[in-house]
Amino acid sequence: MFVYIARQPIFDRQKRLFAYEVLFRSSMDNTFPERMDSDEATHGVLAHVLFNIGLDAITGPHRALINFTENHLLNKTPLQLPRQRCIVEILESILPSPQVFEACKELKAQGYTLALDDFDFNAQSEQLIPLMDIVKVDLRAIDLGRLADSMARMQRYPDVAWLAEKIENYQEFQLAQSLGFSYFQGYFLDKPEVLKNKTIDTVKVVLLNLLAEVCQPAVDLRRIEGMVTPDVALSYKLFRYINSAYYALPRNVTSIRYALAYLGESGVRQFVSLAAISELSVGKSSELMRLSMVRARLCQLLAASSRSGQADESQLFLLGLFSLLDAMLDMPMAELTSTLPLTDDLKDALNQRSGPLAPYIQAVTAYEKGEFQECAAHLTQLGIVPGAMIDAYFTALTWADAFAKNFLKQD
Repeated sequence: MFVYIARQPIFDRQKRLFAYEVLFRSSMDNTFPERMDSDEATHGVLAHVLFNIGLDAITGPHRALINFTENHLLNKTPLQLPRQRCIVEILESILPSPQVFEACKELKAQGYTLALDDFDFNAQSEQLIPLMDIVKVDLRAIDLGRLADSMARMQRYPDVAWLAEKIENYQEFQLAQSLGFSYFQGYFLDKPEVLKNKTIDTVKVVLLNLLAEVCQPAVDLRRIEGMVTPDVALSYKLFRYINSAYYALPRNVTSIRYALAYLGESGVRQFVSLAAISELSVGKSSELMRLSMVRARLCQLLAASSRSGQADESQLFLLGLFSLLDAMLDMPMAELTSTLPLTDDLKDALNQRSGPLAPYIQAVTAYEKGEFQECAAHLTQLGIVPGAMIDAYFTALTWADAFAKNFLKQD
């Protein structure tokens, strides 16, 4: 059975990664076969994802927030999962009943963390709050004008942490912070915070120049060596990179020139892009860099899967990696790409989501959001079978999580 799975980050008030919500479907069209019960399908998906693939492959060291149907809750399915790693999400469709109360109490007694999904401040669902550790509020599904009053009434539950989801911009993030929310979920990190009167400091100009160098049609390794050598941070990252288990060299490399020569033109492009982007994203949540790495590798892998055979994998790697550059530097994407010698196709995909490369990043971002039907449409447009996304996504997650250790401070 194919399993389509994505993870969405959840952050704390300091924009540090708290957990991932795990989204999964048994098919790209989000429907079940005519004779298959939805609970049966969910059970199969859970078993496959959590026991065959494993939580480490999905969320790394972070906790997983997983939702369950009422039948699964009453059948005690969550008890099969490690309580230290999983947050049990109670769907908003589950109504309070003696059986539901009993199931929640047992989970709490066993040490599980419980979250109530999509609470809309109705009295019926509120009956469950005393048993909850986390309550989620969908900012797209409520009246924001009444949110302050609604949250003020919820102060009667001092032991509950509140999670605002579907936050799309920093204004909403700041609003949710001011109203007492502790956790935040949405795509606000993907957006620039400020677009007016923003300048790039000298260090970042140097890094953009380095990126420009590796975006040239032919990479001059001597010029790259001259730019990397004086930069202690980049030199250190290069040695960590080349001496990592990924390359498994018989002895450590201590020469920058040898390291660059060993990597070759394609490898140098990849290393410099990753290292420079990691420095450009300093001051932002490390999830932003991690996500750009996942996108880069995923776009590259999808290019290799395309039946057209015409996609340039190195261009697709840059597309994924640069897709969050505006959020990292808080500047318009068009202004940033104008400083880099990128191809017209790459600029069109980054600036306007248009042109022949655009379906790759559109498929990837749709998959991240759990919009699997839209993802499938873009993959079909590229001549890629939807099933290819499964292995590619987990390969990209594993690759990005492994190499993040070389570039990021872990949350």
